[in-house]
Amino acid sequence: MTSNDVLQAIESLASGRVRESMQRFGIPIDNARGVSTPGLKALARAIGRDHALAQRLWASGIFEARVVAAMIDEPEKVTKRQMENWARDLNSWGICDACCCYLFRRTPFAWEKAAAWSSRKGEFVKRAGFALMAYLAIHDKDAADARFIDLIPLIERESDDDRPFVRKAVNWALRQIGKRNRRLHPIAIKAAERIKARGTRSARWIAADALRELRSNAVRERTQRKG
Repeated sequence: MTSNDVLQAIESLASGRVRESMQRFGIPIDNARGVSTPGLKALARAIGRDHALAQRLWASGIFEARVVAAMIDEPEKVTKRQMENWARDLNSWGICDACCCYLFRRTPFAWEKAAAWSSRKGEFVKRAGFALMAYLAIHDKDAADARFIDLIPLIERESDDDRPFVRKAVNWALRQIGKRNRRLHPIAIKAAERIKARGTRSARWIAADALRELRSNAVRERTQRKG
């Protein structure tokens, strides 16, 4: 497919109802057409992996085209410069999380960028850092516990950031690390307790939500089964 073919396919899948739903969930719709995630995934499967096409789709600026770009890009061909360029373009939690889920976490630079982006000033670049941490905790099955323990100070450091999309991602990263296995579970709980002690509104929210889940019977039982 050419980029024009993909853009035409996106237009054919557009839905006013989906577009309205995106707006309700805080995703800017100025450059959105309103296509469901299953529809975009089906389109990406039909295209297959294509690094060059992904670059052209991203350059279009259209939300759905950028999501498809993240889905079809070839992680091994992604450079640090591309990741930085795309990160600067992030303007919503939707495209941020799509890039982290479908592409960034699969690149050789995922761990490096998770740490680096966690200290950036931009709301969605910083969110990308913590979203990457969460996705790595879920999907990087071979990562040693020490790599996640090294992320804990970064989570604690940024727990005072009261911007909604940042604090939710900080919380998300902490919870996913704590749910990874029985060794990381108590470490995440202690981190949440230290965050609570910071006393800021954001820190109290992050800690309360994380502790509620991590101390639940369901999570305790599940992590005990994970070696």
